[in-house]
Amino acid sequence: MGHDPVTKLLDEAEVLVTVDGDFKRFWAGQTVSAVGTHVTAVALPLTAALTLDAGAAGVSAIATATYLPSAALPLLTGHWLEGRRKRGVMIAVDIIRAAALMVIPLAWAMDQLSLLLLVAVAFLVGAASVVFDIASFAYLPDFVAEADLPSANRALQGSSTAAQVGGPGLSGILVQVLGPAVALLVDAVSYLASAVGVGSARRPEATPHATDDRPGLWEGVRQIKVSPFLRSLTAHAALYNASAQILVVNLVVLAVKERGLSAGGYGIALSAGGAGAFVGAMLGLRLAKRLGYGRAFGASLVLSTGLPLLLAFLPGRGIQYGVLLGVLQFLSGIGLGSANVLSVTIRQLLIPRTALARSNGAYRTFTFGVLPIGAALGGVLGSTFGTTAAVAVGSIGIALSALPMFVREVRTLETPVTTAA
Repeated sequence: MGHDPVTKLLDEAEVLVTVDGDFKRFWAGQTVSAVGTHVTAVALPLTAALTLDAGAAGVSAIATATYLPSAALPLLTGHWLEGRRKRGVMIAVDIIRAAALMVIPLAWAMDQLSLLLLVAVAFLVGAASVVFDIASFAYLPDFVAEADLPSANRALQGSSTAAQVGGPGLSGILVQVLGPAVALLVDAVSYLASAVGVGSARRPEATPHATDDRPGLWEGVRQIKVSPFLRSLTAHAALYNASAQILVVNLVVLAVKERGLSAGGYGIALSAGGAGAFVGAMLGLRLAKRLGYGRAFGASLVLSTGLPLLLAFLPGRGIQYGVLLGVLQFLSGIGLGSANVLSVTIRQLLIPRTALARSNGAYRTFTFGVLPIGAALGGVLGSTFGTTAAVAVGSIGIALSALPMFVREVRTLETPVTTAA
């Protein structure tokens, strides 16, 4: 393994990408945007729960609308983006996201805020985010040198997970001080910062890869199908995401409305998960070099998918409940952060450069397309059986999602090159 080209690449990428001015500006914009995104992830459902007195069904409607575009849009977006310049598209959708979120505090100030408006904004922001994420995934390998790609992913994932530390806690504070609707202004500004970061790169965008043939819409699906690792990873992520939505939709109601945890306390508890994810993101590539990718992924999943099983059984109320929730979030976050870095790096190294947008579109169709289903199911389960039972169902689904990643072909994978088609 010591002479493997991927291992050598990872050895050369030990130091984070900090000397590239263009990347630093891009990274800074993405970091600010990530903080704002985590503010919205907490503030939007809290706006429904606290300002409009919505229960699990209302929170579920917002979550469903946020992820509904992921059901079909990724496949079409990936196909459309392949062979096109990505930077201008990313800037445009950042501006769209900022403008959409600014509508909420304006409507609140005019006493026109409604659940229907929150659902509509969530849908528009969700659709724009699909386009941005697919474009960003395909843009990064052309934006940085190949030897710096794992390190760049670790930097971006590290800042994203660090945003999980500050974002929810900041959101809880802003919600308590300003109200949930006004707190969403933070996210609107963050998307404008992201647009500036993306647009400030001095180097010209790489010319899209030319190809004589024009692959069909399903080429991205084929890229996943031919790789045992990508097939297992896609199955795992799809079940994990659907189950996580069932859990999250009900956890906010369980914690804030039934266990007496304040909005700020709930945000801080979620921030603990971000702190753990930051630790995991910094350790993921080191773990892969020591154990191999398959075993490193398996070790990460023990924490990220096993520990959530305890969520439905946490005792206490108020601060006591918040502390226990925070500890559990921190430990499971370590595994999640590590798995996320490994997932992105594996896909970018394993998939041909000319198929990155299409393959990511297909991947997101399978793995994000289930999110509205999970969110809607979470609302039904919470309203019918209670939030505690629904949290238990979601956590069981998360645990079962790890099974595809423990098949022998995946468990023994040393490097992404092993299964390249």
